[in-house]
Amino acid sequence: MPSPSGPAPSGRTPACPDGARAAGGAPRTDEARPAGYRAVFAVHEFRYVFAAHLLSSLGVVVCELALSVLVFRITASPLLSALTFALGLLPYAVGGTLLSAVADRCPARRVLVVCDLLCALAAAGMVLPGMPVAVLLALRCVLAAIAPVFAGTRAATLGETLGEGELFVLGRSVIRLVNQGAQLAGFAAGGLLLAAVTPRAVLALTAGTFLASALLLRLGTRARPARRGVRGALLGASLGGVRRLLADRRVRALLLLTWLPPAFVVVPEALLVPYSGLLGVGPAGTGLLLCSMPIGAVVAESLVGAFLGPRARARLTFPMGVFAVLPSLGFAARPSLGWAVLLLVLTGTGISYNFGVDRWFVAAVPEELLGQAMTVMQAGRMTVMGLAMGLAGVAAQWAPLRVVMPAAGVVGAVCVLAVICEVRRTTPGPDRASAGPVRGGAEPVAGAEK
Repeated sequence: MPSPSGPAPSGRTPACPDGARAAGGAPRTDEARPAGYRAVFAVHEFRYVFAAHLLSSLGVVVCELALSVLVFRITASPLLSALTFALGLLPYAVGGTLLSAVADRCPARRVLVVCDLLCALAAAGMVLPGMPVAVLLALRCVLAAIAPVFAGTRAATLGETLGEGELFVLGRSVIRLVNQGAQLAGFAAGGLLLAAVTPRAVLALTAGTFLASALLLRLGTRARPARRGVRGALLGASLGGVRRLLADRRVRALLLLTWLPPAFVVVPEALLVPYSGLLGVGPAGTGLLLCSMPIGAVVAESLVGAFLGPRARARLTFPMGVFAVLPSLGFAARPSLGWAVLLLVLTGTGISYNFGVDRWFVAAVPEELLGQAMTVMQAGRMTVMGLAMGLAGVAAQWAPLRVVMPAAGVVGAVCVLAVICEVRRTTPGPDRASAGPVRGGAEPVAGAEK
């Protein structure tokens, strides 16, 4: 592990709070005032990354919906149809563990383009008539296994595109906004497309979005050399890198802080369909409930990123991490549709805790494992969310919803508070009010570190 002070590693822009330069070269200070999203989009290369991510995210969401409809039409099985969504989460563990070293062993642009091309091929394979359902589900697993490698590589390259200071944090925020917005726009667009054309035609369109994403990344981003990753066979290097990351106490604590709040947040979300049935609100009410959490996330992420500076965002990290799991306690009172929507919107606002965690995590991991670390972070988050959804369904078979949904808030609050204590204990430097160091040898400043 590199020391929190001293010279910044090569290949990565240091996050210096004083006298630092943004990716465009203009001097700035992280703590003076928020750089704002406009400064992020002023970086030419990031605009291509944003457009490519928007296309690929929409492609994934629409692909999931179209494939689910296609499988149901072929089999008339609700179980197999639902399985297409579950397979979008669980294979993350495979790709994020066994393939994670790819993010550091190969040039980033090549990894991103190849991942998009493989996704396009998988989507194109789903279009072929007469394709067995087992093969369709296997192709869905391929998409899910590739996803963490793509996400981790892209996250690591943001540090080279934007620097790892204020612009990096805002760039990560934009990526989260795209992810949340893609859920809303993707399901809406997918529903409209499926009403007009066949599921296979929609899948062909998603293959086109992956190809367009690959083209944007190839033409709009710089070719950079690979990092100094662990050498040897891919499997051994991937597992060795994961062991090295998890052996570091601070990295392990920050990974848990990244994984645990979403794991408990998705419990009420996973039970919204049966809850809407309990309320008797019909399909429109169910759709409103399902949209509420992403809406809260988009609004909170946008406001915090646009109007708060690094210090304020860092101070929000721990409170919002705990707050995210608390609104589910309100489901103990069996709230009506309006109150349930409010609880879910408030839950979505907890996403703003990621601002601080992102910055601290990048400062904590070794430079040569940055891509792999971001891959493991993403894979772990999606895997625990998938497991939590499954456990929520099992629990709801044995206990009423008004018990299961609030129980997630109680257990979640206890677990998140325990992890926060561990993050505080592992904070380097004399100032433990700030939860992470600043690279580049500058004096740590509360809220401006990472």
